[in-house]
Amino acid sequence: MNRREARKRAADLAAKMTLEEKVSQLRYDAPAIPHLNVPAYNWWNESLHGVARAGTATVFPQSIGIAASFDEELAEKIGEAIALEGRAKYNAASALEDRTIYKGLTFWAPNVNIFRDPRWGRGHETYGEDPVLSARLGTSYIRGLQGDGEYLKAAACAKHFAVHSGPEELRHEFDAEVSKKDLEETYLPAFRACVQEAHVEAVMGAYNRVNGEPCCGSPTLLRDTLRGDWGFEGHVVSDCWAIADFHENHMVTKTPAESAALALQSGCDLNCGVTYLHLLNAYKKGLVSEEQITESVIRLFTTRYLLGLFDGSEYDSIPYETVESPEHLRLSERAAAESAVLLKNNGILPLNKDHLTTIGVIGPNANSRECLIGNYYGTASEYVTVLDGIRRHVGDSARILYSEGCALCGSQSESERYSEARTVARCSDVVILCLGLDATLEGEQGDTGNSFASGDKRDLLLPESQRGLMEAVAKENKHVILCLLAGSDLDLSYAMEHFDAIMMLWYPGAQGGKAAAELLFGEISPSGKLPVTFYESIEQLPDFEDYAMTGRTYRYFSGQVQYPFGYGLTYADTEMVSMELSEEDDSPVLHVRARNLSQTASDDVIQVYIRAMNSSWETPHAHLAAFRRVSFSAEEEICASIPLRRDCFTVVDSNGIRRFEDTYEIFAGFSQPDARSAELTGKKPLRMEYKTGACLNS
Repeated sequence: MNRREARKRAADLAAKMTLEEKVSQLRYDAPAIPHLNVPAYNWWNESLHGVARAGTATVFPQSIGIAASFDEELAEKIGEAIALEGRAKYNAASALEDRTIYKGLTFWAPNVNIFRDPRWGRGHETYGEDPVLSARLGTSYIRGLQGDGEYLKAAACAKHFAVHSGPEELRHEFDAEVSKKDLEETYLPAFRACVQEAHVEAVMGAYNRVNGEPCCGSPTLLRDTLRGDWGFEGHVVSDCWAIADFHENHMVTKTPAESAALALQSGCDLNCGVTYLHLLNAYKKGLVSEEQITESVIRLFTTRYLLGLFDGSEYDSIPYETVESPEHLRLSERAAAESAVLLKNNGILPLNKDHLTTIGVIGPNANSRECLIGNYYGTASEYVTVLDGIRRHVGDSARILYSEGCALCGSQSESERYSEARTVARCSDVVILCLGLDATLEGEQGDTGNSFASGDKRDLLLPESQRGLMEAVAKENKHVILCLLAGSDLDLSYAMEHFDAIMMLWYPGAQGGKAAAELLFGEISPSGKLPVTFYESIEQLPDFEDYAMTGRTYRYFSGQVQYPFGYGLTYADTEMVSMELSEEDDSPVLHVRARNLSQTASDDVIQVYIRAMNSSWETPHAHLAAFRRVSFSAEEEICASIPLRRDCFTVVDSNGIRRFEDTYEIFAGFSQPDARSAELTGKKPLRMEYKTGACLNS
């Protein structure tokens, strides 16, 4: 069903409703209208990295891990799997007349906010700090989730629109002040791509204000930009209880009726919360018209018709057995493997289990389920921790000794198991030390549906208990491999100096331990790349509340970093051979050749960076323009053709206007073209100059 037909049917249905019935349908928990054969529908469902909060589902790696894969095809397949499981669960629940929360087909994901500051607790819900990476993975996920059939398989929602990335404790009252340049260059591109390229069905407004306007009632964002400039035709939903913030915290209105009116007039169709219960009062006071209410009703029912909720669809026969299918579990394991980033390796990896007698597995995240799942998660029927994965992989070929070592957080004085950890290390040929965080230490501020209320990080340090454990294990002078399970940048200075290898596993999903073991023992070569910068310390960064991009992310940061955006090692030895540019269909295409010099097969990620050479408006450092995950067999040479989008060859001026420049430098390699990446890898990307042709300026 096309949108035009769906909208006409939605308008015909709305015409039969009373005003009271129309208003009732603008709540997230829309009630039934029996005389019109409209069943109840709860719009609130979550699917950040798997169908969430609705019982059993495949738990994929957290979004920041998917970002580290730099794999658009993987993101789309994960979206497809989530949609299938969502349909299977919806079909089963609907058959039993269960239409309560987390049972619908409107999924409030993906989160395409920019992870601009490593303190932000929800950063691991995003696709990292770069707008191009966020746009490409966000659109891929949406395409997978929504499908390309006659009906929407499920409806995706790009959130949180816009300029939203902490502080969590201030989000209900905070005003993010942002320049027109930063808005266009950094904060809006991923949302625009979700709307104009992936045709996302919904957009969720953020809690905060942007330049004085609350996001869920912002004429600038919702009316002028989203629907005006971008031509968005779907529906807008508020973040949960955000509209109440208008009068309770932002103080831009005085009453709930005024808040409801401001949101509706600005283009917010659906209220996650209760403030739209005051819409009838707002109507009686002349603050909103019935035509405005009707328009939002039409938009919402257009989505329901596009989902086939009144006609039936080709997805109605998807059986419940689709949930956690073997295929989806394999996909989750693949995603965990692709997301792992090897940060340091002095040659100890991959391990050979035939050469090991005793392996020590130590740390609070070694046998933790919580560190597998991040936040906004479903319930897996099986969780494979890192300890589980190593045990299964090694079998009887080596003895596994385990010590938790310390609590996940707390003081060193409270940790009574350092001596046990040292004993395990002393008795082992190699130590796999599993540290990091989980959603109890970094996540969302306390809110409905969020049980942890952890919020932002205060610094980049591991908890004191874990810092003490690192020092205790290091005293035994054993070979140590640090496996870090976390969702953001952490200070790794001690591990860089004292340990043989460091692997970032993120929150790798329910199958994460299996993938971790295969990576450690060389069944798979690590191939992920950092989607965020790992800084030396928080003191290098601007104030958390400062939304100017100056001094933030790899594009604007000029100081020393521990590990740069785009960096990640493999077990293979790959190099770029050549690059050339051609014009195809009025767009430039980069043709690159690369080869594997080693006997080890591996994936790697070709990264293309661009920078205007003579523009005062260009970012200080070259910015990601395109990327392509590729696979190498032993000693194989490959060719890859990578289209470069027109907007890659623009700069953004102080008025937020994109301008084409004449001369650019283009870099292609397996990392970004910065000194730190060259220092860590011993290799530099290829470089060429490119003068834009008439096709770009037409």
